[in-house]
Amino acid sequence: MKSPIRPKKHLGQHFLTDPNTARRIISALRAPSDAYVVEIGPGTGALTVFLQERYSQFETIEVDPQAVAYLRTSYPELRVREENVLSIDWEHVGNPPLYIIGNLPYNITSPVLFGLLAAHNVIAEAVLMVQREVAERIVAKPRTKAYGIPSVFAQLYARPSVLFKVSRNIFTPKPAVESTVIRLEFEGVEIPDVDKGLLHAVVRAGFSMRRKVLRNSLRQWVGERDIPDYWKRCRAEELSPADYVELARYLQNRRKQ
Repeated sequence: MKSPIRPKKHLGQHFLTDPNTARRIISALRAPSDAYVVEIGPGTGALTVFLQERYSQFETIEVDPQAVAYLRTSYPELRVREENVLSIDWEHVGNPPLYIIGNLPYNITSPVLFGLLAAHNVIAEAVLMVQREVAERIVAKPRTKAYGIPSVFAQLYARPSVLFKVSRNIFTPKPAVESTVIRLEFEGVEIPDVDKGLLHAVVRAGFSMRRKVLRNSLRQWVGERDIPDYWKRCRAEELSPADYVELARYLQNRRKQ
């Protein structure tokens, strides 16, 4: 089936063409009928057509002017926000708590995810189609190859889960990678009481030298003699998200002394 919009490579557009998969993705979103739902990157409206039927409080975010024009013509009552999702301030969107859904372009998946995690206080849940490798990273456990910064942040601010795989054969154009649908649950997650800036800096510093022991990356905050032996011997990939919170708290307390 020919797409009504020509996919743009620089926007990472791969349009879903299978309505059954679209329905399955929407069914994974556990939003009540009166929830405020936001779709990221609707493109040709594969998800939009079903979401609009289900939710009265619904809007889309689309950066492609051609897609925006198509959506506004095809769905006159649809609220279309013509904006780059990376510039969205989620705290000023709709009526929180928000439910987010979308087929994310592969080239901006990570910054979109980090943006949603940063807005955890106004989002209830997100169901997203992402590159399979990204899905594997957000649920990865310590001491595994896939474990990294996305794993730590996703597991600190949400409950991530992998739902199902999606064949590359139901997109136009056909992507070079396989896709996976994930869920991020934000409601009910206990956010750690620690300096967030310090926590994020510690995680990023650790994984900048993931194969080396942490004493090398922690020297910017404390002298080597002030680093407990356990953390001196550990590598970034060996610490759980909870371990990073504990480490950040330790460094925070040392700075106050």
